[in-house]
Amino acid sequence: MDFTIINYIIWDVDPDIFTIPWINRPIRWYGLFWLLGLIMSYQFLNNIFKSEGKSIDLLDKLSWSIILGTLIGARLGHVLFYNPSYYFLQRPLEIFAVWEGGLASHGGAIGILVAMIIFSKRNHINFWWLADRIAIVIPLASGLIRLGNLFNSEMIGSATSVPWAFIFTKYDYVPRHPAQLYEAISYFLVFIVLVCLSRTDVIRRKGNLFAMMLISMFSLRFVLEIFKLNQELFEDNMFLNMGQILSLPFLLGGIIILILNPKKQ
Repeated sequence: MDFTIINYIIWDVDPDIFTIPWINRPIRWYGLFWLLGLIMSYQFLNNIFKSEGKSIDLLDKLSWSIILGTLIGARLGHVLFYNPSYYFLQRPLEIFAVWEGGLASHGGAIGILVAMIIFSKRNHINFWWLADRIAIVIPLASGLIRLGNLFNSEMIGSATSVPWAFIFTKYDYVPRHPAQLYEAISYFLVFIVLVCLSRTDVIRRKGNLFAMMLISMFSLRFVLEIFKLNQELFEDNMFLNMGQILSLPFLLGGIIILILNPKKQ
């Protein structure tokens, strides 16, 4: 490819917003977008719970369960899916070092699912009712996290000459697909669609919104992986990369739920 740098978007954003002097710890854009995702999701669910006559105390308990499930699942997912030998054999204590980075979205999805199952059983709530409400805000939070990845100049896209290509100066000076932005926009669109569907009769059949979220988000993730660089070297010799492989069970799960849904009801 013939690249002329001036024709592309130069992305030279510092991932640190500022550093707290007395503890010498940076406040990062990635963490800010994570926090924004949590706050916006909470506020949206707060409105849903109020409109359906559910206790806000219940939402507070649910929020902590989801946060813990997401962080634990995302960290363990990164450790198990991408580099288990490094963490378990060489640096086992770093398994718990979430602040050092390394969170896998598929692991986070599994963590959320486990948290919802445990929470619904403990609080005697219908799992499918809960899953449909959580499904609405998952793409919103996921889109914001992808914007955090963009500000971190991570999850870099493959080289391209499209006019909207980004040059991530923190990585190299090659024009690349802004894969993080592709995902963020896609997830925000899914969020809008799910909000619209939640105001129709679709939500009367429990599990439908959850299934549609799984199908839409993970089919998009499967396709958009084409525009990304592989995260680990071992993926270079694979027909499908790890992100695509891990997306398939969620995608198939959503399809199965929709097929079995009439019988389940």
